[in-house]
Amino acid sequence: MTAQDFILKSYHTTIETGSVKWASPSNIALVKYWGKKGNQIPENPSISFTLSDCKTITEITYTKKEDTNFSFDVYFEGEKNEAFKPKIQTFFERIETYMPFLRNYHFKIDTSNTFPHSSGIASSASGMSAIALCLMSIEKELTKDTNSNESEESHNAYFNQKASFLARLGSGSACRSIEGELVVWGETESVSDSSDLYGVKFEGEVHDNFKNYQDTILLVDKGEKQVSSTVGHKLMFGHPFAKERFSQAHENLAKLKAILASGNLDAFVKIVESEALTLHAMMMTSMPYFILMKPNTLEIINKIWAYREKTNSKVCFTLDAGANVHLLYPESEKVVILKFIQTELASFCENGHYICDQIGKGAELIME
Repeated sequence: MTAQDFILKSYHTTIETGSVKWASPSNIALVKYWGKKGNQIPENPSISFTLSDCKTITEITYTKKEDTNFSFDVYFEGEKNEAFKPKIQTFFERIETYMPFLRNYHFKIDTSNTFPHSSGIASSASGMSAIALCLMSIEKELTKDTNSNESEESHNAYFNQKASFLARLGSGSACRSIEGELVVWGETESVSDSSDLYGVKFEGEVHDNFKNYQDTILLVDKGEKQVSSTVGHKLMFGHPFAKERFSQAHENLAKLKAILASGNLDAFVKIVESEALTLHAMMMTSMPYFILMKPNTLEIINKIWAYREKTNSKVCFTLDAGANVHLLYPESEKVVILKFIQTELASFCENGHYICDQIGKGAELIME
């Protein structure tokens, strides 16, 4: 598929009003992407676990109007929110070519998260993917008479691909939140159907060791990051180690593909933790340089290493572009790891807060 394949060429606007509602999850990358080209294209491939419970629920009500300006209101957890409007305005401008009906309707966007807004979990992936899915359902309604010859399977595949394509234009990692349980984004030789334009469901063999994998998010810092991911990505331009990092990501994804098939948990731990630390190493060696980890992030990492050495546990950590720690572990270790968190790690979390989640299947249509 190319970007041209996602341009909406014909639709009807006889529909006066309607409403659609989707729930879309967050995701956590195992192989990280850091650095992007123009138009939200990643410099290197990534692969992520789709989460189950940490998600955004978005309802969009659309009403036909006469003027041709973008028109929308945003409500967050029931209250009108002006702060979200600039990002959605930019999103609409980016996707207008692919969804020209955006100018024909006024949209009421009503959104909420299943996790606390101040939890320190980035909600752009779940939030922008939920909006993209709602817009795709609206497109489906506006074009249902023109797609009658398509099989349901081919239409669903196109629906998910375009939703991921659109979500990427709102937030890069959002393209990995449409499907589950594992999603690859970024063209790479080791995954034949991979694309820079959208995320693809990982169809490789996955050993039972990785089924129902657990992710407990340790909330070290609930505050806003001092350097945004958007700024951080730009600092990869001219970064002295960028070329090697991009090459490393391709190699690590190929290795991880083999690990997922073999069930080798020790090898999984090494790749995932190395990727997390490499991500932050890129931040610390950019110009200007910055550090997003906090002292308690390092305390938790050292506690994990000590615990693993003592017990031979297969628990490991990964990090997003922030201070919070994602604790990944097999379902078979759930009871003992939760005890470990309560007794040794919760004290390093802000107000002792952490969120228990696991691998999920992807976004879900709630109402159409």
